[in-house]
Amino acid sequence: MVGILVAIFLLGVLIFVHELGHFIVAKAFGVGVERFSIGFGPKLWSVEKGGTEYALSSVPLGGYVKLVGEDPEEEVPEEKRGTSFYEKPLSVRVAVVGAGPLFNILFALVVMTGLYLWGIPVLEPVVGQVMAGSRAQEAGLMSGDRVVLIEGRHVDSWESMARLIQKSPGKPLRLVVDRQGKRVVLTIVPKPQKARTIFGEKRVVGRIGIVAAGTYRIERSNPAKALLRGWEYTYRMVYLTIVGIIKILQRVVPVKSVGGPILIVQMVSQQVKSGIVSLFTFMAFISINLGVINLFPIPILDGGHLLFFGIEAVRRKPLSTRAKETAQQVGLIIIIAIMAMAFYNDITRLLGGGK
Repeated sequence: MVGILVAIFLLGVLIFVHELGHFIVAKAFGVGVERFSIGFGPKLWSVEKGGTEYALSSVPLGGYVKLVGEDPEEEVPEEKRGTSFYEKPLSVRVAVVGAGPLFNILFALVVMTGLYLWGIPVLEPVVGQVMAGSRAQEAGLMSGDRVVLIEGRHVDSWESMARLIQKSPGKPLRLVVDRQGKRVVLTIVPKPQKARTIFGEKRVVGRIGIVAAGTYRIERSNPAKALLRGWEYTYRMVYLTIVGIIKILQRVVPVKSVGGPILIVQMVSQQVKSGIVSLFTFMAFISINLGVINLFPIPILDGGHLLFFGIEAVRRKPLSTRAKETAQQVGLIIIIAIMAMAFYNDITRLLGGGK
């Protein structure tokens, strides 16, 4: 139950941020905003200010923005003609539509920067267990050893250590470890093993047969470094999201990996148990996904509107209303099909015990 409530709140915040982007940029460029609602459904409370109705609605899942003249066939009152969305220059319309996805990505940047300022747990490169017969045991690595250097490179986390080892299958590595206050130099040749990337692609990585001791430290960054790390995380997740979607289309990643609301609730429940840092990191990840997916050129999505604007820029005139309606119907079918597939995958995973 907690997972469901947190998931609703999380998605509500992200949809609100998305709509806030449209609202702020529309106001900045003089586009009229008839209504900015927090939530959907029947209004619980509203107030009008500056020509905009600000409403609080009964279904607390995000919100929406209603622009003046957002439908080209809409009859706009004479007094609002200058603020009509479709009477604004193409560049303004592009900015207003693109602001929603952009705000989702920027929101992730803000969240991650805040987390790096606050402090994140980092798994220490301390060996907890050495597997019998492993390359680590053969080289003399022992439980309690802290890896300090690998091939002269400083190791400050289990992740950075694992990355260096995985990149060197079959290659001798010179490790410097701290063993009860003394520096010990070891040479280990990682064993080549088959593995899969996060996209399910096969690759060969190096393994030495050790398990982490499970000791963590809290690492806090100064504002400049926190912003840089926040940007690096955001850039990496944008890239991985785009690559992941492309690989699904290429069938490199199976479509059964696509998830919907049920999967999100399950993952949110896991993050709640893991702590506030994990939850907010997941929130940033979902925000990036929402932003990137909305930029895909599928009619109905923001990316579809941007596609229409791009065609308009080339043709020097907008598409006909009939053409847009046909494209949007196709887009709606695509979205419904994706949602149906996501729900099917969720239910299949649920009935299959998460497999």
